Amino acid sequence: MADKSKSAYGVASSDTSFRKTWDREEYAKKAAEEEAKSKAESKVRYEAKLAGKKYHAPVDYSSLEATSSRKQRLDVASMVGKTTIVPAGAGVGKRGRSAGFYCPDCDLTFKDNIQLVEHLNSKQHLIATGQSGEVVRATVEDVRNRLRWLAHQKRAKEEEARKAWQLDLGARLKEREEEEAREREEKRRKRNEKRRKAKESEDGIKQEEGWEGRLGIIA
Repeated sequence: MADKSKSAYGVASSDTSFRKTWDREEYAKKAAEEEAKSKAESKVRYEAKLAGKKYHAPVDYSSLEATSSRKQRLDVASMVGKTTIVPAGAGVGKRGRSAGFYCPDCDLTFKDNIQLVEHLNSKQHLIATGQSGEVVRATVEDVRNRLRWLAHQKRAKEEEARKAWQLDLGARLKEREEEEAREREEKRRKRNEKRRKAKESEDGIKQEEGWEGRLGIIA
């Protein structure tokens, strides 16, 4: 007779060793640390409010990089004339994504490009993107390298434009050759058609003359 205290896999039905176990002491320690951190932050926020200052979360500037200039121009006109569907209530005020210029790094939306540019140059955005806001003074060698890089970029763009023009020219020449070939083929077809009709007409006249001669009809 089968033992009912065991399952089909040979394991006791009351065995719960497969369940995940939790370290209560570790989680209690983490909860206490989070609570202490929250209380300290609330205290600092309250003190900053009493002093009439704005609270900023502490930042480890040693892990941030120096601020550098943007390598690309801001594209604020690509969405002109386009419609974007935004869920209702997706953004509250500037927070969240809604209709306007959206900054994914800070999760903020701005209604015009001036606000966007001011935000991109703000300390909040720079820190969110890993920049300290401090600009390193460029040396003579840095300036030379920058000029070399700009010259290289210019040459690369000119080379791309030249290749594109050559490719476009080649495509136009090929298209023109195909068009001329089609025109020649059409002229040849019309010429053959004209010759065929003329030949059929001549054959018809000869055939009629042959029948008249056979019947003794003299015009």
